[in-house]
Amino acid sequence: MFGYITVNKDELKIKEYDLYNTYYCGLCRKLKRRYGNISLGTLSYDMTFLVVLLTGLYEPKTGIKGFRCIGHPFEKKPARINRITGYAADMSMVLAYYKCRDDWADDKKHIKLAYSKLLEGKFNDIREKYPKKVDTIHKLLKELRGREKKEEDNIDIMAGIFGKVMAEVFAYKEDMWTKSLEKIGFYLGKFIYIMDAYEDIEEDIEKGNYNPFLANYKEADFEERTFNLLTLMMAECSKEFELLPIISNLEILRNILYSGVWNRYEIVRKKRQEKQVETND
Repeated sequence: MFGYITVNKDELKIKEYDLYNTYYCGLCRKLKRRYGNISLGTLSYDMTFLVVLLTGLYEPKTGIKGFRCIGHPFEKKPARINRITGYAADMSMVLAYYKCRDDWADDKKHIKLAYSKLLEGKFNDIREKYPKKVDTIHKLLKELRGREKKEEDNIDIMAGIFGKVMAEVFAYKEDMWTKSLEKIGFYLGKFIYIMDAYEDIEEDIEKGNYNPFLANYKEADFEERTFNLLTLMMAECSKEFELLPIISNLEILRNILYSGVWNRYEIVRKKRQEKQVETND
């Protein structure tokens, strides 16, 4: 479900793109050092956005170090790491653990069960660190899964539950910025859920899987209504973002919110249109 909140590389300056990658590499490095190689499957652009956002807002002391990795074995890549990087690594593990447990419960995917077992020890440590937050996330994801089993077709209800999950993740700590961060996380979470359902609808129909769009996918205005819904989510998210006193990383963050989040949408929409043309021919 993740991977939608990324940059539009073509509209960033080279130095800005390089800076963005230092945060991505920092999160990768923190995951590996804190939780081992098994955690690298949890690395996402969505959590990188969270690191860039919270770093811009709270301006924590940030270290920059060069590292070699499997992806870049012959040269050191700079990585920016701060206390927020550690928080994002923890939340990445929490979401990955519950995703694996849900996949096992729904589809009996043994590989997901095995992966969740590998994550379990680290997950329990994180739960002790953030008991209230992890408990809230667990209850929300359980509600989401329960409604999916009942085949809830109200996309706003379903996206809203996942939005609350991301609101909890984005609320780094209790302070004057908590409500704004929760709103940003909430609308981003709704965008992610809607976009995921939009992208997967044809595959879900073919496989007989749940999708909240099943009831209205074939309606004439489906594409227009989905686009308008996604636009509304990002408008609300961006409006709240612009209220924050962020100076650092501002161009990167605006690139993601106003352009990058639409990368996958444009790819999916174009492929769907091309497929429809081929079918009509």
